[in-house]
Amino acid sequence: MWLTDSQKIGVGLTSFGAFFMLLGVIMLFDGALIALGNILFVCGLPLIIGPRKTWYFFARRNKLRGTFAFVGGILLVFLKYPFFGVLIEMFGFLNLFGDFFPVVLSFMRQLPVIGHFLSAPGVRQVTDRICGVRKQSPV
Repeated sequence: MWLTDSQKIGVGLTSFGAFFMLLGVIMLFDGALIALGNILFVCGLPLIIGPRKTWYFFARRNKLRGTFAFVGGILLVFLKYPFFGVLIEMFGFLNLFGDFFPVVLSFMRQLPVIGHFLSAPGVRQVTDRICGVRKQSPV
């Protein structure tokens, strides 16, 4: 799969955004780092999937609760309430992107090192339950 130049920039911005948000949480909810991470994440996402698809994704009827929670969390971070903002953002993030977790888990199980760990019997049951993967019934 080939990425255009703008998609590569979007992946970089989104990755740095996630990194700064994680760093802000590690630094005991430093509002400036979390706000910078939010800005980078929100700027990178439309560059990856395009502005129109981004708008359609966030404006879908079944995603509105997650969208409002995510945007509300960002606003709380900007208004100097980073702890509550991050909690509400995480709720919104899970509502928005929770459908992708089984796909990400199946991709990660195909990776060389972590795939063997995620496919181990005990770990497989736990990760399937967390991600909401349903067992396939034998035919």
